[in-house]
Amino acid sequence: MSWPTRTSRIWVPICAVDEPIMAAALLTRGRSVIENVPALRDVYAMIEMLDVLGAKTEFADGTLTIDTTNATGVDAPYDLVRKMRASIYVMAPLLAFHGKARVSMPGGCAWGPRPIDLHLMAMEKLGAQTRGEAVANAFRQGLIE
Repeated sequence: MSWPTRTSRIWVPICAVDEPIMAAALLTRGRSVIENVPALRDVYAMIEMLDVLGAKTEFADGTLTIDTTNATGVDAPYDLVRKMRASIYVMAPLLAFHGKARVSMPGGCAWGPRPIDLHLMAMEKLGAQTRGEAVANAFRQGLIE
């Protein structure tokens, strides 16, 4: 499957949650530029996650550039996933783009329990199979076109 490459530019209000927007960059191939990104621990952890999945990232002065041209990874390793609950956000884009994803259960939360079952149920409704530690595999090609 050949995907077009492009550059998208997004300005994020400082109160917005950046991790879902960062993970959404995995849905396409090309450069995404996100502006007004705060220098938070979760932002740096998500940058590390995107790098492991094959994206190239640059973060300076509140501007994050994510180049997913060569992002072919589908495994989000536990040592990164345990650092932040937002890591579950990479599962759907990986599943949609590659037809498979392997993401360990996220780590604990200082705010208390926040189950991920709604994420898994939504993916199952779209035709994915989930098992074990939040491993998702599409059982049919073209899950999302």
